[in-house]
Amino acid sequence: MNQEAHGGPVTRQFLENLYLPEFIIEQMNINGTYYHPTFLYESLWSLLGFVLIVTIRNRKQLLRQGEVALSYVLWYSVGRFFIEGMRTDSLWIGEWIRVSQALSLALFIGAIVVWFIRRQDYPPISYYSDGNKGQKKTIKMVN
Repeated sequence: MNQEAHGGPVTRQFLENLYLPEFIIEQMNINGTYYHPTFLYESLWSLLGFVLIVTIRNRKQLLRQGEVALSYVLWYSVGRFFIEGMRTDSLWIGEWIRVSQALSLALFIGAIVVWFIRRQDYPPISYYSDGNKGQKKTIKMVN
């Protein structure tokens, strides 16, 4: 939107083929050249991930307590890795990988490792679909 972190050049036809509203297409026209709206791509990727994760959260025997956050880290890392590859203003580690891509890889691998370790936990962590069944809540009164 503020034109400082966009992707590489594209044609107007490419942006029109994405069925973007005219105001977004015009925002991506910077000094006569059209660019990838990477902020838009990232926003849509994040929104899609949120909807998908919330939708599957309560499926029977799928996600355990705490794995929604890990799912989002995995989802966001994959999207950010590829979207960052389109950007033109990135910081680089050497000449072969961008800092944000390296961070995305580290977060993705870290989330997989944490997920695997959590799944080895005994007693097992309950699933979201289990709700609060079997959990007793106590309230302590303090004088």
